[in-house]
Amino acid sequence: MIEFSEAFGVAFSLLISLDHELAEIVMLSLSVSLVAVFIAIIVGMPLGAALAIFTFPGRKFIIVGLNSLMGLPPVVVGLVVYILLSRSGPLGVLGLLFTPTAMIIAQVILVLPIIAALTRQIVVELWSEYEEQLRSLGATPWQALPTLLWDGRYSLVTAMLAGFGRAIAEVGAVMIVGGNIDHVTRVMTTAIALEVSKGDLALALGLGGVLIFLSVGVNALAYLINKPASLNNPINKPTLFRSPIKENVR
Repeated sequence: MIEFSEAFGVAFSLLISLDHELAEIVMLSLSVSLVAVFIAIIVGMPLGAALAIFTFPGRKFIIVGLNSLMGLPPVVVGLVVYILLSRSGPLGVLGLLFTPTAMIIAQVILVLPIIAALTRQIVVELWSEYEEQLRSLGATPWQALPTLLWDGRYSLVTAMLAGFGRAIAEVGAVMIVGGNIDHVTRVMTTAIALEVSKGDLALALGLGGVLIFLSVGVNALAYLINKPASLNNPINKPTLFRSPIKENVR
């Protein structure tokens, strides 16, 4: 019990003093996760919006597959990426295995289905509500898409934060493709697993505290972003799009 309390004390001092090793691990975790989420947003949001608005052969199959991929086991993703990037794999010539780039690739695969599926759900609800109004104003689906994305911006930001939460807390995939190399690919989750196995509870608790702080911060930010929409509209939908439509119809 004394050792455990001492570990808490050392962990607190590491956080207060901004320990170099701890800061390096945290910064690498944030950079990898933020880049992965950014790429997933660039690809996933247009994909989800297109699946919500356009009808084409195989659309339902893609939607079902996308929803299924939201629950991808991280270790399986890590294994697949490892095989692709290994020396005997098709992408082995790039030499990306055990680098932050490999970790970003694994996280993109995990986060993209979440952002795409949530975007599709958000846009399809807005499209079902405003389709007739938009078509009456002569807007094509392509022209309506930016308006719908803007109208659902609060919910879309929440989808982004959900993707970031998945990325920052990931351990299995990044452990496999990154190798948990000190000063190279060691992120918070992999460092916690390693330090616990070594018995260094102080650093593990310090990193765990930062991880919990980020998790709580992401959820608090999602709540604060959604709060204005819920206050302005009793059915939790933004009203900025509704007013211009009514004015144009009049």
